[in-house]
Amino acid sequence: MMEISPEVKALSAEMTSLRRDLHAHPELGFQEVRTAGIIAKRLTGLGYTVRTGLGKTGVTGLLRGGKPGKTVLLRADIDALPIREEAVVPWRSETAGVMHACGHDAHTAMGLAAAAILAKEAPSLAGDLFFVFQPAEELLIGAEAMLEDGALEGVRADAAFAIHVMNRWPTGTVAICDGAAMTSADKLTLTITGRGGHGASPHLAIDPIVASAQIITALQTLVSRETPPLSTAVLSLTTLKAGTAFNIIPDAVEMTGTLRCFDAALREKLLASLRRTAEGLAASLRCTARVESQFLTPALRNDPAVTAVARQVAAMIVGESRVVAAEPLTGSDDVAYFFQKVPGCYAFVGSAKPEWSSAPASHNAKFDIDESALEIGADFLVRAARAALLPR
Repeated sequence: MMEISPEVKALSAEMTSLRRDLHAHPELGFQEVRTAGIIAKRLTGLGYTVRTGLGKTGVTGLLRGGKPGKTVLLRADIDALPIREEAVVPWRSETAGVMHACGHDAHTAMGLAAAAILAKEAPSLAGDLFFVFQPAEELLIGAEAMLEDGALEGVRADAAFAIHVMNRWPTGTVAICDGAAMTSADKLTLTITGRGGHGASPHLAIDPIVASAQIITALQTLVSRETPPLSTAVLSLTTLKAGTAFNIIPDAVEMTGTLRCFDAALREKLLASLRRTAEGLAASLRCTARVESQFLTPALRNDPAVTAVARQVAAMIVGESRVVAAEPLTGSDDVAYFFQKVPGCYAFVGSAKPEWSSAPASHNAKFDIDESALEIGADFLVRAARAALLPR
């Protein structure tokens, strides 16, 4: 049986209303002007010292407790995705081609509810609260941008917590990984160049499409034959752009994709293998290959001590039996940059409605959540802060 704090329940309707408003007005990474304005206004009204424009559109709020002590960092991400919403709800996106398909609207609402509750308790807190509302998480570059703009200047946080709704688990559960929780992420761009020509005379051209097809197939062996069987890596090529007409062999093919790893040494090995394989195969077919990789975020690791606090807090809300020992995910979250500086724990809040036989996954045009998960997420943040800041 769930035990939601009365003060969280009292804000449930307001939290739901805010989530729906944010859902109806989604903004892409580094464009979250309206969202950031709402956050800054609410935090200021609650007595927080607010900074805006961090990493372009990031917002932080610092609140001093009544007694000296530790500082707890609570992070929520705020950006949406370039997806045309297909969910049939009254609060569906009003912005063409943009929707909150990953629950960041929910995270923002949870974070602001927690900020409101904890602001009232500030005199009794032994330490300080530091809220981070981060832009461009979907691009995996917002956290680093905030840090480069000095988001942690003057703040020495001792513990950090972040949450994410997740439809792979039903509402009423909280899932937490030990240690490595999410992978690093690289953005890959491969350009295969040949020589264009007539589709009816391929012998007079150098076909980059045929070369690309063989490269795509060969790259699958990086995981199956070059990654140790007990290690984890994901290599996905996700876009392919080539050609302008059915009878023209193009000059070049461009592909993009992503590499995900938990282990930094394995990541370096696979990047080198990727270049060797692409360049070698392209050369064997008279083409050239240019491989570019953009490192986006390191792997996310949960700190043992902070994770122990998170498990205790989650059990207080949903019961010990519904705190799931989750397997690591091959998705990524750039809050990992904050966790490199502050020991933290990332928890997943189950958000699948009981009546759903198959819940829409994140980044899906029909994505939705069970809004009762909002209370669980907000309560988790509140109790996590209390656990660190209330006098012993």
